[in-house]
Amino acid sequence: MSKLILSLAVLSLLLQSTVFPLSAEESDIAKIDSNFAVEKKGTGELVVYMNALLPPFKVEGFPWYKNGEALNRLPQGVKKSEVNKGVLALSKHTAGGCVRFRTNSPYIYLKSSLANNSPNMGHMPHTGSSGFDLFVDGNTYVKTVNPAHYKGKIPDPLEVKIAGKMPKAMREFTLYMPLYNGVKSLEIGLAPGSKIEAPRAHKISKPILFYGSSITQGACASRTSNAYTAMLCRKLDAPMINFGFSGSALGEAKMAELIASLDLSLFVMDYDYNAPNAEHLWRTHEKFFNIIRQAHPKLPIVIFSRVTNATDERTQAVRRTYENARKNGDNYVWFVDGRDLMKGVDSSYTSVDGTHPNDLGFYAMYKNALPVIEKALKSSDEPIGK
Repeated sequence: MSKLILSLAVLSLLLQSTVFPLSAEESDIAKIDSNFAVEKKGTGELVVYMNALLPPFKVEGFPWYKNGEALNRLPQGVKKSEVNKGVLALSKHTAGGCVRFRTNSPYIYLKSSLANNSPNMGHMPHTGSSGFDLFVDGNTYVKTVNPAHYKGKIPDPLEVKIAGKMPKAMREFTLYMPLYNGVKSLEIGLAPGSKIEAPRAHKISKPILFYGSSITQGACASRTSNAYTAMLCRKLDAPMINFGFSGSALGEAKMAELIASLDLSLFVMDYDYNAPNAEHLWRTHEKFFNIIRQAHPKLPIVIFSRVTNATDERTQAVRRTYENARKNGDNYVWFVDGRDLMKGVDSSYTSVDGTHPNDLGFYAMYKNALPVIEKALKSSDEPIGK
């Protein structure tokens, strides 16, 4: 037996001796595939930078934003006694925020200072948590600014070319902001002499507001524009307000009051996930709904229950709000069992961790939610378009 043990030990040492560590060049994927190289500013192009948080640029997603103020999804003066500390911290994340503009510049640059230059979300790509996405003419994807290209800290400021070889015609651009980071400053750089104008009006003029959990905030989309909220609003051509607060959407009355203070085209109520238990939903969900309904008797409201890890008791608590509203004659409320939002896709492929959707999961949510959202919008007695 001792000889056998000795032989195994020798074999183990021999096997270890045959394991060779990767060289620095072999471990650097950018030296193997240039697509992973650090993004560079470019050479030989003159750039005129403008503050993208001021007109004629249109900032969306921050309903109380005033020119020159820090970007925050909540108004100033919200107290710790009114909402939980998670909401106050995450309100500084720019989820759902975007900048829209028109230009005829043949190339476009971005220069931005982020609040967190060392982001670390183990299950979400930096392109989604801290990146920017550029679209042109509504639905045409142009570019993702990828902070993960930079080793260690993201440069401050981050300066990247985001569009080139564009035709010299006025075109409309939408730049989506990070989902899990804050933006301290944002500038857009254009070729000298280029025109810059305000964007056209949305087809649906009033915002669609989403209130919910980390899934609502966008975890774990690979790009900022791939959250289901962004997909829906891009398809519908509507301004978006994302009140997703990761782990912190608890249905406080103050949040309902803030939502009720806004003029919206539609409200999506989806905080089942962050309620600590079904009893919390029984206690808060209908009250939250009624605060908004009393302020806006004909506002279309779509209620979601959990998308993943749902239980019948939690779903029943959420559904009760809808059923009681309908019994009371409310024709402007819809309920969607969150489990149905993943219909048509094998659940083995729709999340990164069994909870948070990946891009496929978000696309399924978008496709399955869209018919209900469209139906709800058509029910509105108030003008929601131009």
